[in-house]
Amino acid sequence: MSSHAMASRPMSTGVTAREMPRILVVRLGAMGDIIHTLPAVAAMRITWPDAEIAWLVEPRWRVLLGGVPGLDKIEMDRRATGSVWRALREIRGRRFDWAVDFQGLLKSAIPAWIGVRRVLGFHSSLLREKVAAVFYAERVRSSSRHVVDMNLDLARAAGARAAEAAFPLPPGRPEGALPDGPFVLASPFAGWGSKQWPLERYSELAAMLRASGRTLVVNGAPAAEPVLRGIRGAWVHVSGIEGLIDATRRAEAVAGVDSGPMHLAAALSVRGVAIFGPTDPSRNGPYGKSFRVLRSVKASTSYKRQSSVDASMLEIDAAAVFEALNER
Repeated sequence: MSSHAMASRPMSTGVTAREMPRILVVRLGAMGDIIHTLPAVAAMRITWPDAEIAWLVEPRWRVLLGGVPGLDKIEMDRRATGSVWRALREIRGRRFDWAVDFQGLLKSAIPAWIGVRRVLGFHSSLLREKVAAVFYAERVRSSSRHVVDMNLDLARAAGARAAEAAFPLPPGRPEGALPDGPFVLASPFAGWGSKQWPLERYSELAAMLRASGRTLVVNGAPAAEPVLRGIRGAWVHVSGIEGLIDATRRAEAVAGVDSGPMHLAAALSVRGVAIFGPTDPSRNGPYGKSFRVLRSVKASTSYKRQSSVDASMLEIDAAAVFEALNER
């Protein structure tokens, strides 16, 4: 996937190529969105190898940033007032030249504007919370479809030289036991219930994989273990993000939904199958060519955050996923 040309010219940042700009990146979360922003920040680092670049991020996603060289992390937990004030004080004290808000929400635009005042962000036509654009000194349009390419366009508008998308992810580390033989990794949960595949389908897929000499490993956070234990025939792997990264690197393939773990696998070029329903795979699908997307023709694009499984997800049965995995 390639990025389209920007409709706007690069931002006048007030620094020359010989100077070391101080840049604040804002993308608080979540997992998939952080991963989709990494290529843009990697391009900024390549363009300004000696620049001071800091990323404002929620504490639980900090580990995902460990692969970007020389990147500072400013943690801000919006649920803790003390954390918010500490982050704002640090931002103001470091006197950044400009900020790039890749999130495009009030919760990201306001902290950037309070601390930096010169903020680059997307044009209001591309934002879910259009009022966030009020806080941007530069508003960037993009004709790209996928969010990775849109983020690269935003980085280009700031002056970064970006070619192919690169995902500088940390190596991860082993957490918990994994099968000795080949396994397919699945993380059944997504940010919204409507994007999830029914849990009983994973039991069916586990049986099909077991008959072919492979194991279905289902991964989740410790709090999800009781639910994961209910998936018959699956190997339960409980871990944090570093353990998920390690397991993803070791997997033969990944069966995923529109969630952070699936986007992680695509960023690592692991082969896999992505089951999509209400969200648009051309915008939010797996980036690159290692995944095949399964989506019912009955699916209707919607970004409403429903708690129940979308009807279109029920149209994809375990046999279709098993067949697609064999093709990968």
